[in-house]
Amino acid sequence: MTLKQRSEAFVQLGLFINRHLEGKQREKEARFHQDLDKIIETAFLYNGWFTHENVILALRGIARMLEAGDVEAFSKQVKEPQNPRNVAVIMAGNIPAVGFHDMLCVLLSGHSILIKVSSDDHAIIPFLAGMLIYFEPGFAPRIAFSGAKLENFDAVIATGSNNSSRYFEYYFGKYPHIIRRNRTSVAVLHGNESDAELKALGSDVFRYFGLGCRNVTKLYVPEGYTFNRFFEAIYDFKEVVNNKKYGNNYDYNRAIYLLDGVKFLDNNFLMIREHAGLNPPASTIHYEYYSNQDELVNKITELGDELQCVACNFSLGTIPRIALGCTQEPGIFDFADNVNTIDFLNGL
Repeated sequence: MTLKQRSEAFVQLGLFINRHLEGKQREKEARFHQDLDKIIETAFLYNGWFTHENVILALRGIARMLEAGDVEAFSKQVKEPQNPRNVAVIMAGNIPAVGFHDMLCVLLSGHSILIKVSSDDHAIIPFLAGMLIYFEPGFAPRIAFSGAKLENFDAVIATGSNNSSRYFEYYFGKYPHIIRRNRTSVAVLHGNESDAELKALGSDVFRYFGLGCRNVTKLYVPEGYTFNRFFEAIYDFKEVVNNKKYGNNYDYNRAIYLLDGVKFLDNNFLMIREHAGLNPPASTIHYEYYSNQDELVNKITELGDELQCVACNFSLGTIPRIALGCTQEPGIFDFADNVNTIDFLNGL
């Protein structure tokens, strides 16, 4: 199976997803569309965070990632392996199909993949893998799924929390590996953002209920900043609190803050708390003031590997940034933890 054949299978997968989302289904693929409909509709029963809207959002992102021109450009990084390896990929389950990019990288690189899906996201990745085999049968012997114990692999890509990463390091440290830990994203405001820009920031905060590493969980704002316009701009996201899991988090954390005498701002579906930390509980975001840009740049630079994205609509010097509203729209070249997975796989 050539690199071109592998690339074309992923392009065809992207086209299939687009046909599904646009209602332009082919008769010969009817059974696959029925299966995908069932997965979309039942995901919420297994994971209360996986709403219909969020599963569709994730699929749309995958389809966008698999546009032909982007896949072709991305494939140019691949060096055909002389001795293909079996790469174990341990996937997270915080947002739908979050491990898809790792699957893309491993298979596009010419290696085999042994997938351990999260119990919170057990159906979407196997379906997408099945569709790849449908479009390119040569993938069949190269895709396997693991049960409780991982066996017979040569390298590991594992994504989890800071706690699970210590477990991964202990068990898989002797293998070539990428082990990912907790990361999050921040946004920087100058105080003169338009209502449209602030509403766009709401997408960075609320998509996937704020559970992804690309979700903004902290704001850096200039001294004297008030949040009235921000609260007004994000009002359209108010329905988020009607999700049982999010609503429970909101009620619980609000009660804790009140009992502990913690000062916070509240608009009945989001709490904002002044805090230096990066990882607030669901339904809360932190904020911190800055007095000048040099101080701001130093603060963000010191965070280093704790950050995935910095959302900002003005220059922060050498700090890479993403426009407000775009953190949850990664492209095919956007690697988790900013570690080039293709380079790692090329080196096996």
